[in-house]
Amino acid sequence: MAAGFGLVVRFTLRNADAARDFDELVARTLEGIRDCEHGTVVYMNHRVPGEPDARIFYELYKDRAAFEAHERQPHTRHFLEERERFVSEFEVTFLERIDGKA
Repeated sequence: MAAGFGLVVRFTLRNADAARDFDELVARTLEGIRDCEHGTVVYMNHRVPGEPDARIFYELYKDRAAFEAHERQPHTRHFLEERERFVSEFEVTFLERIDGKA
């Protein structure tokens, strides 16, 4: 499958409790992504070794339209509203594929 649009998001979480609750929120969100989003190729939450309050998301979509469909999903809207309770800051980097293996 040719995956053509992605992003990386770095989250800094408020504390250890926020990190635990954030991971639970992500797990619930992933249920909806797995069930409803056929254009989402990869949606991964990563811990950063040595940085317990950091999380890195890697998201890869079939195309920009699949990403835009992801943003409209109820589970995504819920995640975006709820994450503010756990996140102190975040940085988004959008990606466009040049070449690779998918």
